[in-house]
Amino acid sequence: MSEFNTNKSGDHGSSDLLVLERLKHRKDFLRLAHAKRVHSTSFVLQARDRSNAQEMRVGFTCSKKVGNAVARNRAKRRLREIARLVLPKFGRVGHDYVLIGRANVTATTKFTALQEELLSALRKLHSKP
Repeated sequence: MSEFNTNKSGDHGSSDLLVLERLKHRKDFLRLAHAKRVHSTSFVLQARDRSNAQEMRVGFTCSKKVGNAVARNRAKRRLREIARLVLPKFGRVGHDYVLIGRANVTATTKFTALQEELLSALRKLHSKP
């Protein structure tokens, strides 16, 4: 028990990682609907540069095509986790990102493959003019 409660400051050992803000409002998702996008096997990544911003924001969505609520929530949990691991290191500050889950794929693809797809999608996205 003590190994989990040794840090009283609330920092869980990830001081080198950037904290991602969440996109929660519909208007933010609508702005990203017309932004750059990269289609990968397991998800779609949309990104928009907000050059005057000092934070990186991320949102997640899955349509009903992905499945029932249980399937959609599982897919979004997996997308949240890959974003938490990859975006602070390889995303760009001042950008908004949205990860859109795909039916029958996002929830079943191996986790390491999802991470590699996100890295590849970020490279493609940021190399576009």
